[in-house]
Amino acid sequence: MGCAGSKENEAAKQIRKPKTWKHSEAITRTQLVQMRDEFWDTAPHYGGRKEIWDALQAAAESDISLAQAIVDSAGIIVQAPDLTICYDERGAKYELPKYVLSEPTNLIREH
Repeated sequence: MGCAGSKENEAAKQIRKPKTWKHSEAITRTQLVQMRDEFWDTAPHYGGRKEIWDALQAAAESDISLAQAIVDSAGIIVQAPDLTICYDERGAKYELPKYVLSEPTNLIREH
């Protein structure tokens, strides 16, 4: 009984959406989707395991409670609660840009 070890608590960081951010220039949803697709296509080539990248992509595209479950079941260690920095159990680092996690404040709404 008593408190869980500090290592336990560290792995169980509560995920939250990134703080609002602004892209260097106003972009459309189409451009945002294109940037995201490009990132997810190329990210695994820079290291880390494909299944972890896949889990991170699924988490990034889900709501917070589902994202938390995906990350927990994949054994991903969340360093930054907004998912911008994560590690797998082998210690490989995964960095996610804000644009795959949320929309910029200057997103152009297309009609």
